[in-house]
Amino acid sequence: MKVSEAVQRRVSIRAFRPERPSAEMVRGLLKAAARAPSGGNLQPWKVYALTGAPLEDLKARAAANPLGETPEYDVYPPNLWDPFRTRRFQNGEDLYATIGIPREDKAARLRQLARNTELFGAPVGLFFCLDRKLGPPQWSDLGMYMQTVMLLAVEQGLDTCAQEYWARYPKTVAEVLGLPDDHMLFSGMALGWRDEAAPINTLRSARDPFEVWGELRGF
Repeated sequence: MKVSEAVQRRVSIRAFRPERPSAEMVRGLLKAAARAPSGGNLQPWKVYALTGAPLEDLKARAAANPLGETPEYDVYPPNLWDPFRTRRFQNGEDLYATIGIPREDKAARLRQLARNTELFGAPVGLFFCLDRKLGPPQWSDLGMYMQTVMLLAVEQGLDTCAQEYWARYPKTVAEVLGLPDDHMLFSGMALGWRDEAAPINTLRSARDPFEVWGELRGF
């Protein structure tokens, strides 16, 4: 598979089949992704892969606390402005349209949002953490590592959904992982095989044309 094909294939999957990838497959995927770039080769990522009883424990704890906890960072800036606000709004509308939930049905939308705590049925949950003393450049490095995981997953026929939603449960995740005090959770990620029959997996989020965000100079 070409890298360009993996980029096109990768989407955020929100309905998974129950079959579990092997420990060897998950370990190999995470090890291969460690070739992702990082400034000064700091390799700031710390990654935990959960399945079976540990994952069920985390899901149960999160489900028992639907309001979540105080996040350690803002996933989105307060009072999001355009064009970012409009992009986020439209993506939400497009998502709920795939499963027939109208905007006025707030309860149904909240139930769908809460499916994040179930990792959308994925059999494996990945949790990406880093040292608290590291700064924005290392957060960027961690993001590149996650992207590499997602593209390599596609190469192996797997699917993913990156979930910053788990930032709402920093204490719970830290307790389940046994995370050192000097580390913090950045994001979760669902991993498994997509349910091809699930309507929600038909969503392919829109992208603005190149002219909106890109310029070529001196060519």
